[in-house]
Amino acid sequence: MKHTFLVIIIAVCICALGCDGKGKIGSGSSPEETISKDASYALGMNVGSSLKMDNLYPNVDEFVQGMKDVLTDSKQRFTIEEAYQVFNEAFHAIEEQRDSESRQAENEFLAENSKKPGITVTGSGLQYEVVNEGSGPKPTAADRVRVHYEGTLINGTVFDSSYSRGEPIEFPLGGVIAGWTEGLQLMNTGSTYRFFIPSDLGYGPQGAGPQIPPYSTLIFEVELLDIVR
Repeated sequence: MKHTFLVIIIAVCICALGCDGKGKIGSGSSPEETISKDASYALGMNVGSSLKMDNLYPNVDEFVQGMKDVLTDSKQRFTIEEAYQVFNEAFHAIEEQRDSESRQAENEFLAENSKKPGITVTGSGLQYEVVNEGSGPKPTAADRVRVHYEGTLINGTVFDSSYSRGEPIEFPLGGVIAGWTEGLQLMNTGSTYRFFIPSDLGYGPQGAGPQIPPYSTLIFEVELLDIVR
């Protein structure tokens, strides 16, 4: 969020470059343009992309008016410190609303999913389904394993897949999210399980980059290929 606000401020500052050195643009009723039309459009794209990345969609008229007031040295509604506070408060309110909706969606999904045939729920809240049961040994948390997997969100969006990369991965079982550490220890080598991992056993309220939002239930289909000795 702070990144978004800083980009907007920087955009305004860039637009003011080439002024009289005191932050005023030109003179008279029509300030002189110091950036070309294409560069101005590109600047708008940059600010828009930053807002969209945070899933923020402002009132465009008010957004433009605020920028005009700064660029034309007109009377402004807020100081820059007050503007940051207003923006910060609004963004936190949006975040809280989104987190509440995400948490509710997660709870509803897991409650319904737990009722489906073939779903087992562990004491931690991890849910799993046996797709194919192998006959090899089970790993421990101290082992290193090799797996193929595909991860999706509850809306069906694939966020990661070793299958699409064309090769399995190896990792220490104690070095991954809690849902994987617990879940893979349930599997015999050669098995394929489908895990439904609550956010508490995944990436929690932080999420993981733009692909995994906060409070995301993660669905993994995992094929345990081998325990790497």
